Amino acid sequence: MRILHFADLHIGVENYGRIDPNTGLSTRLGDFLQTYDELVDYAIDTSVDLVLFCGDAYKSRDPSQTHQREFARRVARLSGAGIPTFLLVGNHDTPQVFAQATALEIFPTLNVANVHIGDRLRTYIVNTREGPLQIVALPWIKRSDFLASDAARGMTHQQINESIQTMIDNAIRVQVEGLDENVPAVLAGHVTVSQSTLASEQSMMLGHDHVLMNSSIALHQFDYVALGHIHRHQLLSQNPHVVYAGSLQRVDFGEEKDEKGFCILELDPTRPQGSRLSIFEFVKNEARRFLTIDVNLTAGDEDPTPTVIRAIEDEDLAETIVRLRLTLPAELEPMLVESRIRDALRPAHFIASISKDVSDRGRTRVNDADTRGLTPNEALQMYFNTRNVPDDRAQVLTRYAEELIAEHQ
Repeated sequence: MRILHFADLHIGVENYGRIDPNTGLSTRLGDFLQTYDELVDYAIDTSVDLVLFCGDAYKSRDPSQTHQREFARRVARLSGAGIPTFLLVGNHDTPQVFAQATALEIFPTLNVANVHIGDRLRTYIVNTREGPLQIVALPWIKRSDFLASDAARGMTHQQINESIQTMIDNAIRVQVEGLDENVPAVLAGHVTVSQSTLASEQSMMLGHDHVLMNSSIALHQFDYVALGHIHRHQLLSQNPHVVYAGSLQRVDFGEEKDEKGFCILELDPTRPQGSRLSIFEFVKNEARRFLTIDVNLTAGDEDPTPTVIRAIEDEDLAETIVRLRLTLPAELEPMLVESRIRDALRPAHFIASISKDVSDRGRTRVNDADTRGLTPNEALQMYFNTRNVPDDRAQVLTRYAEELIAEHQ
């Protein structure tokens, strides 16, 4: 039984992109759909028996019609090829409002063949060409559902998380007790496991994470544990394999060094429970490359711009999303010609940023006697005056400062 495991597609992430003149859509949307197509082509060409998706189809809980169409188009290709697809509901697929449909419910509503939705913590039976498979689904558990119960009253955040963890542990064990030991079984979860290594997806997480111990899911009754939610591919443990597939595309520079792809596994139904995994492989795909160029300029460089350009030309910028980070003494800053530097970066797909870390830059200081007794707002206005900050800019910064002060108080 050959299974393809992937997760965290996040259609709708369009940072560091531009409009494709041929489609009118973001080139970053094209990136995510391209790697999704690679996966679907692989599944069909190699005749996998099941595609197991572990949550977060979209970036938004309310995806646009275009994003829904593009996701469904690929699911329809798998369905038409006779390949069952199991779609687990992740936190980005879960609506905020109670009784609203999830972003994946359209498939059973339309009776799309060979598509199964894991929207509840229970055991699903999926029939494949190589026989049935038991899937214990652990979709994203909404913290708000627990907070609405009487049991949550008076609890701290830590106590709430511990209670949710205990609830999930108990529910998984109930499902495990009902498994047929003669039928292959996997757990599909969208959750944070304590041993996992996070990347930049922390900034994309919606709400507070509850964390499970690896021992809660690495149970001998499972032949494989398929996970989503963490974007970095990682094997947490073996016997059984507990695996985050990771995302198919890089979201930002926090994932610059991460390999991207999906997992292929084979289960032998003739083997005993918990020992059926015969093959496991991580298949890398062609994710767009992120590149950081660091240049350290030193005092005495009479023309620092060519120095920066030479460092840029040493890199292969083709189709990359690039950022340039310059470290330099203050006396060199006026000598940099940014237009020439941007021209050198032009072969990149997108220039994310050009940042400067300037040392020994003079700082404006106000006499202590002049600031004694001032409110934070008055001190801020004095700072703006000494720095000649434009009035419109000062108004915006003042508003943000007032919000921060109010939040702190």
